[in-house]
Amino acid sequence: MKKLFLAAALACAHPAWAATEWVRGEVIQLDPARSRVTLKHEPIHMVKMAAMTMHFKVRDASLLAPLKIGDQVGFQVLEHDSELIVQQIEVRP
Repeated sequence: MKKLFLAAALACAHPAWAATEWVRGEVIQLDPARSRVTLKHEPIHMVKMAAMTMHFKVRDASLLAPLKIGDQVGFQVLEHDSELIVQQIEVRP
């Protein structure tokens, strides 16, 4: 019974692990009103995504406040309902 409970707990926790990969990118466009950012990014290995430029939803528009177009950033995403959502983003040198 304990093993079953542990397996269930780990399965439920899996989405939190998915946000651990930091990806490098460049800010191309900011849309705080829609909680969106466009990033030109390196491959995102956890979801087997090639390097590309794409729009991302951010978990909170306040994450975009310190950013400006052209910034080099590191970011983490979480896959939720087949959508990648930026959980963390910060300017990197």
